[in-house]
Amino acid sequence: MNVTIYDVAREANVSMATVSRVVNGNPNVKPATRKKVHDAIERLGYRPNAVARGLASKKTTTVGVIIPDISSIFFAELARGIEDIATMYNYNIILSNSDQNKDKEIRLINAMLGKQVDGLIFMGGDITEDHIREFKTSSVPIALAATVDETKETPSVNINYEEAAYDATKLLLENNKHIAYVSGPEDTVINTEKVEGFNRAMKENGENHPEKWMVTGDYSYDSGLEALEQILEMETQPTAIFVSSDEMALGVIHGAQDRGIRVPEDLEVIGFDNTRLATMVRPTLSTVVQPMYDIGAVAMRLLTKFMNKEEVEEQNVILPHRIIERNSTQKK
Repeated sequence: MNVTIYDVAREANVSMATVSRVVNGNPNVKPATRKKVHDAIERLGYRPNAVARGLASKKTTTVGVIIPDISSIFFAELARGIEDIATMYNYNIILSNSDQNKDKEIRLINAMLGKQVDGLIFMGGDITEDHIREFKTSSVPIALAATVDETKETPSVNINYEEAAYDATKLLLENNKHIAYVSGPEDTVINTEKVEGFNRAMKENGENHPEKWMVTGDYSYDSGLEALEQILEMETQPTAIFVSSDEMALGVIHGAQDRGIRVPEDLEVIGFDNTRLATMVRPTLSTVVQPMYDIGAVAMRLLTKFMNKEEVEEQNVILPHRIIERNSTQKK
C-alpha cells in the first residue's frame, strides 16, 4: 500500500499540517521537528503525491512538450534546451511525439491540458486555424519553438528563415551560376519562407524562373538521395545545391559520391540546421547554423515568464543565424 502523509504524521507524532510544511520547504518548523519528520519519511519510504499537491496549489510544475519526431537529431537538440531550462526553474517535462499529424497534434494538445500541465511548448509544421483555436482557448500559456504562427498571436522562438536561405544561396552564387534547391514539404510556413529566400537570391543573380531549379523532399536522408536523382535529370546540371535540412544534405552528398561526383570539386552542397550530422559526414557539411538548443532554451524561458506572470518585452523572438563553411563547399 502507498504510504500517505497521515502515516508520516503518525510515525513522527506530529500533525499532517506539520508534515506538509516540511515537505513543501516551509521555514516555520523547528529544526528538531523537521528532523523527526525527515526521519519518518525515510523509514517509511514516503513520496509526496505530486498530483495531490498540484490540486491543492493549482500548479503541477509540469510542462507539456509536443514534438514532431522524437528520433530526429534536430528536435532532440531542441528538447534538450527545453529540459535544461525547465530543470533550472524546477519544472518537469512530459514529452509526446506527434508524427507531424494534425489530428494527433490536436489530440495531444488536449491530452496535455487534461493532465493539468502549467504550460505547453509546441513544435510542428503547419499551424492551422484548428491549432490557433486550441491555443486561444487553452487555460495555460503556450509557446512555439522552431514553429511559425503567421498571425503572430502565439508566443514563439525562431530564426529568420527567409534571410537564412537567402544568405546560403548568395554564398553559393559567389562560385556558381546554376544552383538547385532541395526544399522541405511545401505546406509549411517555414518552408515557404526558405523558398522565398532562395528565389530572392536567384532573381537578384538574373534567374527569372528559379522554380525550375527546385525539387521537394521531406527532410529525410532517403529523400535527399531521391532529390539528387531528380537534379541529375535537369537539362542544365547545377554545380551547387542548397538543401533545406542537414539530413537531406547527407543523402545528396552520398548520392553524388555513389555516382563518382566529387564534393565540393564538382558539386558544392550547403545544408540547414547544423545538427551533429554536419560533422559526421565526409566531406564535412557547410550549413546554416540554426541554434536548436538556444531555440528550445529560450522558448522554455519565455514560457516560464508567461506562467509566472512576469513582464515579456517581445513574445515573438527571432534569434540570429549564421553560416558555417566546412568542406562541402569551395573555399572563397
